[in-house]
Amino acid sequence: MPVVVVTDSSACIPQESADACGIQVVPLHVLRDGCDLREGVDAMPNDLSGVTTAGASPAELSEAYARALKLSDGDGVLAVHISRQLSGTWEAGRVAAQEFGGAVRIVDSQSAGMGLGYPALEAARLAEKGASLEEAYGRAVDVASRGRCYIVVDKLDQLRRGGRIGTAAALLGTALAMKPILHLVDGKLVLGEKTRTTTKALARLVDSAVERAGLGRVAIAVHHMRARERADGIAEQLAERIPDVAESVVTDFSAVIGAHVGVGAIGVVVCPLPEIDANT
Repeated sequence: MPVVVVTDSSACIPQESADACGIQVVPLHVLRDGCDLREGVDAMPNDLSGVTTAGASPAELSEAYARALKLSDGDGVLAVHISRQLSGTWEAGRVAAQEFGGAVRIVDSQSAGMGLGYPALEAARLAEKGASLEEAYGRAVDVASRGRCYIVVDKLDQLRRGGRIGTAAALLGTALAMKPILHLVDGKLVLGEKTRTTTKALARLVDSAVERAGLGRVAIAVHHMRARERADGIAEQLAERIPDVAESVVTDFSAVIGAHVGVGAIGVVVCPLPEIDANT
């Protein structure tokens, strides 16, 4: 394969999809009681409350990029990572990439979950057809810019403690007993619509996703934190209301993301896809 795609475990890409596209996944870290657990490698604790998380280090990413470069026969590596506003992984990747000259290109997905996963997959699929590093880079940037991520959480406390949402917004939602819909905007997690009940929040979540999807080809993902039945219901509604779903997955949040959003959280990623080019 001329170009190999590297991403990180926050992408939540189903393993079979990553394997099929030759995507290399670098683990992020969950830290608890002095133990450093690598996501996707080590067993994760059942209770993620009270843990801290960490991104991949420059050394880990350098090793991953070197391994991927060998697999690419030296043609190039495309690294697509979680938003730099949410993790230090992108910056670590930027540092690591300097060792390889222009052979490693870095993309800030400005997202997480399959908002990161779909740009990585689309770039890898294009690379399988013989695309250059620059072409794969352009595809990843394009698809990342199209995607939108919406999240409903039961409580904002864990996001506030982890610094992923502002204290004022978190306290406002808690004080008013709101069930907020969070949006990823320019890579930052912000407080969107505020609703009074979980039922209303999930209904608005679906409406927002449908509005974003439009009428063209779209990839969707529903993530959940120990709420599979709820996630399946959301996925069914989206399938009924979105006319051209090219790809759909329902999957757990990664442990690193789950540690921040908490049990019961539901996330929806909507990614309008580029028009199919018969030449690529």
